[in-house]
Amino acid sequence: MTTRTISGRWAAITLAVLALAGTGCNRGGTASKKDASNKKGDAVPVSLTAVAQRDVPLDLEVIGNVEAYSVISMRSQVSGLLQKVHFKEGDFVSKGQVLFSIDPSPFNAALREAEANLARAEAQIGQAQATLKRDIAQARYSGQQADRYKSLQKEGIVSKEQVDQFTTAADTNAEIIRVDEAAIRSAEASLVASRAQVDNAKIQVGYTTIRSPIDGRTGNITVKEGNIVSSNTIELTSINQVQPIYVTFSAPESNLSEIKKFAAEGKLPVTVLPSEGEEVTPEIGTLTFVDNNVDATTGTIKLKGTFQNAGRHLWPGSFVRVRLRLSTRKNALIVPAQAVQEGQDGQFLYVATDKMTVEQRPVKVGSRSGQDMVIDQGVEAGEKVVVEGQLRLAPGMKIRVREARPGGPGKGGKKGGGSAAAAETPQGAPAADAPPQQDGSTTPGARKGRKGEHTKQ
Repeated sequence: MTTRTISGRWAAITLAVLALAGTGCNRGGTASKKDASNKKGDAVPVSLTAVAQRDVPLDLEVIGNVEAYSVISMRSQVSGLLQKVHFKEGDFVSKGQVLFSIDPSPFNAALREAEANLARAEAQIGQAQATLKRDIAQARYSGQQADRYKSLQKEGIVSKEQVDQFTTAADTNAEIIRVDEAAIRSAEASLVASRAQVDNAKIQVGYTTIRSPIDGRTGNITVKEGNIVSSNTIELTSINQVQPIYVTFSAPESNLSEIKKFAAEGKLPVTVLPSEGEEVTPEIGTLTFVDNNVDATTGTIKLKGTFQNAGRHLWPGSFVRVRLRLSTRKNALIVPAQAVQEGQDGQFLYVATDKMTVEQRPVKVGSRSGQDMVIDQGVEAGEKVVVEGQLRLAPGMKIRVREARPGGPGKGGKKGGGSAAAAETPQGAPAADAPPQQDGSTTPGARKGRKGEHTKQ
């Protein structure tokens, strides 16, 4: 094989490759122009919904903590042997129910002693009163004798010395009467003290039986039967009142003015929502407490709602979701929250026109209600707004309503993706993501043609 023959073959191969490359470039340029023209003229698939108008509640949703209406720490007021426990830990008890019994023997003995002292005091006062009566009689007699002897002295029958004796005796008996009256007052005071001792002894005996002061649920029993308890030192158990019950929560300082305003118009309802997965009817109560100062560290105000807790579902110490209803906004305009977009100039909506184009409408957004947003300004009731497909939109672009896929959104991939693009691909056209072949072609037909060109050469 000569050098000229080899050079001729290489030149032919080079020309063929250049021709194929030029053909491929021409095809690619034509396809790009066609795709650009299609993207410019095609309508963007979107989902639309109408602006609704209805009454919207103005709610404040926060996390709260359940708090017992009252907590009683049960302690013994006397020292002694814990004789009997009349309930089980965790029982619900009623007001006045007997919970503990302490050995009453020493206190009964003290009561009997106090009663005996009372009887003696009563006898002493009786004796003092009898003595007073006797001394009064003697003083009267002595006074009469002194007067008689004074008359006899004037007649010269008796001496002055005898008159002085009877006069002194009368004066002495008068002083004895005053002493008896003082003794009676002392006996009366002693009687009062004895009665107080009896009352105190009875109270001590009463303390040996410990009763529940409220209706509630008992806690752990810290002292068991047979142990010695000291007065006012050890907590025997605690009782939480759970009917009614409090739910404590905090609201931002910015809501304080609204809370005060609407609370002045009437009682505000508070709803405790069940936890996730818990099938319990929400508890409904009323706002009963607004704290007198704002917490400077958190910028919140402490609030309390009171609930009857008829089913005893609310448990002290647990965290719950709280919804405080401040008011209800009449005839508010609402759209789904995902329809509201954020732009450089603020929030806006894509609103569909009669010509199936979209316009960018700036709006003023109000409060949130569940999955919806209240629109204070910018749209009218009944207007159609875009809720899906906003990422491909620009003002003035054409749109078409996206058809719902069987099985609902999200089945088989992302929401609104995949199947819509496949439906727009013409039959027989190459797929956009078809992998290139080794010879640079994208379809079996192109690969076959190129093979023929190489063979011909």
